[in-house]
Amino acid sequence: MKLKMFKILLPLAMVFTMVSCNSDASETTSTNKTLVTTYNYNDTELNLVAIINTYRQSIGLNSLEVINHISYKCEEHNQYMIANNVVNHEYFQDRVDNLVTVLNAQTVAENIAYNYSSAAAVLNAWLNSPIHKQNIEGDFTNFGLAVTPDPETGKNYFTCIFIKK
Repeated sequence: MKLKMFKILLPLAMVFTMVSCNSDASETTSTNKTLVTTYNYNDTELNLVAIINTYRQSIGLNSLEVINHISYKCEEHNQYMIANNVVNHEYFQDRVDNLVTVLNAQTVAENIAYNYSSAAAVLNAWLNSPIHKQNIEGDFTNFGLAVTPDPETGKNYFTCIFIKK
């Protein structure tokens, strides 16, 4: 009986693990289909953009062009996580749908993180996680990101979305 249950639960656990960075739930946050063209980057965000592109170049990959609209969607997700005291990929499919509609994205991937004190620390954590590293090293053309401190705790929330146009 235990072996039978294990055989059933193991594939489910594997599927959950494989899609954990690409949730497909429906989003209740902004569904605005208008292109956002301005985004004010903080120092941590600018640093993270630079070190992600430096890392990609160091392994022979193209640099990714930043798109403000993607960063805006990342900021929305950070605000959602802060407001709901969660760290997750909820409503990822809504972000995908928005980026497909507004930017004609063909492929979309997302990395999130919480409570890292620097851009270098979060990049290091992502590179030590196979699925997050795969996203950073993926066949993408553009990206955007947001680093948002929780106003109550000061802890940073990170969302980084990669797309291929």
